[in-house]
Amino acid sequence: MTVSYLRKTTLEDLPTVLKIITSAKEFLKAQGIDQWQDGYPDLEALEADVKNQIGYVLIIDNQIAGTAALLPDHDSNYDVIADGAWQGAADAKYTAIHRTAMSSDFRGQHLSEKMISGLLTLSSQFGYHQVRIDTHPDNKLMQHLITKSGFDYRGTVLMDHDPSELRLAYQLFI
Repeated sequence: MTVSYLRKTTLEDLPTVLKIITSAKEFLKAQGIDQWQDGYPDLEALEADVKNQIGYVLIIDNQIAGTAALLPDHDSNYDVIADGAWQGAADAKYTAIHRTAMSSDFRGQHLSEKMISGLLTLSSQFGYHQVRIDTHPDNKLMQHLITKSGFDYRGTVLMDHDPSELRLAYQLFI
């Protein structure tokens, strides 16, 4: 029987998480996707996720299989949306999912769906009724995962860490 769960990322997890992120960057590059090719996310960003208690890892049989960040309350990346609009009240609270990556050792096992589902559960448990997420326009695998997880496309946003980069933005009410 496979045991799987989400837990907060610890400082001790960072070498493995960084390895997963590095592998994801290589995977994106091999597909010709320009996402995460400028150094971000780096160790400093991942350390900040731990410090701010927003980093999570997916554990499969006592191994770290994936990583993501779940930001509560407000994400400035989503303040301005173009070519569409967010649904619901403008001042609504929401969580935002970022820096999602799966270990190459676990890729292809549909575990990203399990990780997103866990993050949605956490969002609900934290009292949020809305979740937002974005991805690079060329990242078709992530777009498929996002829509398969129930998110609706809402428009485009620009990222704070790279304001020249357009991202497709999605929203889900839970």
